[in-house]
Amino acid sequence: MKEKLWNRNYVLVMINNFTLFFSFYLVMPLFPIYLVETFGASKDKIGLVLSGYTIVALLTRPFSGYIADNFRRKNFLLLALFIYFLFFGGYLISGSLLMFAIFRTLHGGPFGAATVTNGTMVIDVLPLSKRNEGVGFYGLSNNLATAIAPSVGMLLYQTTHDFNLIFGCSFLVAGIGFLNALRLRPPKWDSSEGVRLSSVSQLFFLKGWFILLNMSLLGFCWGILSTYIAIYGKETLGITGGTGIYFAILSGGLMLSRIHGSKSLREGKFLHNAFIGILLSTAGYSLFVLSQSMVGYYLSAVLIGLGNGNIWPSFQNMNNSIAEHTEFATANSTLLIAWDLGIGLGILLGGSIVEFFGYRDVFLMTMCIHLIGLLLFVCFTRKKYLSVYQSVSKE
Repeated sequence: MKEKLWNRNYVLVMINNFTLFFSFYLVMPLFPIYLVETFGASKDKIGLVLSGYTIVALLTRPFSGYIADNFRRKNFLLLALFIYFLFFGGYLISGSLLMFAIFRTLHGGPFGAATVTNGTMVIDVLPLSKRNEGVGFYGLSNNLATAIAPSVGMLLYQTTHDFNLIFGCSFLVAGIGFLNALRLRPPKWDSSEGVRLSSVSQLFFLKGWFILLNMSLLGFCWGILSTYIAIYGKETLGITGGTGIYFAILSGGLMLSRIHGSKSLREGKFLHNAFIGILLSTAGYSLFVLSQSMVGYYLSAVLIGLGNGNIWPSFQNMNNSIAEHTEFATANSTLLIAWDLGIGLGILLGGSIVEFFGYRDVFLMTMCIHLIGLLLFVCFTRKKYLSVYQSVSKE
């Protein structure tokens, strides 16, 4: 019998991923504007408040990976999705900057747990022969969400200026995601006896530390871009309605590269895809800050989208290829930790740099750091991966 890529569970897991990221990106680009208009927050306070979400997600991920590797993944996924859904209701009742900061910060916990567990579930429900390709296609669900959600959020903001309506939409979509997850029927072997936590290796997958270092540098750049692009476009470039279009174009590039790169992933060409991805993204970040034209602004979205669409599945497959099956959740959580750490530092430091130097300088720094990430991959990460992979293959 031919092994099937698009099986029922795989589709349900992709829907989970879509609703998770749609509800996330519907509000994320609007948060800086919301904090300024509602609470009069300063630029450095915006960075401080918004970075808390990523920090808590970062702290949650290692324990989420351990739980997902050693207990029933579906049950843990349902719990994470339900709590994630409830926290959107917290934004609706936030009456002060402090209360909003508390809800936003704690919201990172269930988001971190859900992304780790759902990202591991996708490996469980895929046949071995379809795994590399399936992991690549899996990202299309959050790419599609990234393409649509910011545009919908910006449209709602421009037409209603009602942040409660926007938060309510995220609340609804997150609830749909939870209900969808109830329909999952994972394989029978997705069941492990609880293993007592006895070492740090059960929380972190450090065999691929060089991959994690590279990923954190790239995440730093994405954290700055995704958080400050709306207010940068409004204050520096005079673009008031282009953020949604920018994310739509970027996500179109993400989806195109995922589809085009699936054949290479199926053939195991992770390093090739990763290099092309980082090179394209570096060109995109450079164009974003060096070109002050509308053409350069939107063309950078194409390049960054094409680049990131190659980077993520390549790095994830690289990390999984040196892990045991019982380490997949921990490997995924550690990779996401590296990404989150980069994003969190980008948001936090970006806010402080903007306060003293301005938006152009913070994006110049972003360009330089992404270039460092490219050089690190070419000169170190690539060679180290080949060495570790050969060592693991001999065991």
